[in-house]
Amino acid sequence: MVESIVGCKWSLHVLAQIRGGVSRPGALARSAEGLTQKVLTERLNKMLRYGILRKHSFPEVPPRVEYELTAFGRSFLKLLDEVDRLQRELER
Repeated sequence: MVESIVGCKWSLHVLAQIRGGVSRPGALARSAEGLTQKVLTERLNKMLRYGILRKHSFPEVPPRVEYELTAFGRSFLKLLDEVDRLQRELER
């Protein structure tokens, strides 16, 4: 699971955006040049399967979908933060 998420630059970007408050698929797609809808959908579905994200669908017209981190997802981000801290320490 970790390799599947960490090994993809788009997964890390999507997680950072959701952590920063971006929750709608359209806004996530527009948040990075080169991020296609297909790749975004694949990444979101994978993170849903692993329990990192939760999807909220609202019964509206047009339909509205939002994503948020689960408790496990917040713990997972703490792990990624620690890896980032170790990388910065290594580079000093």
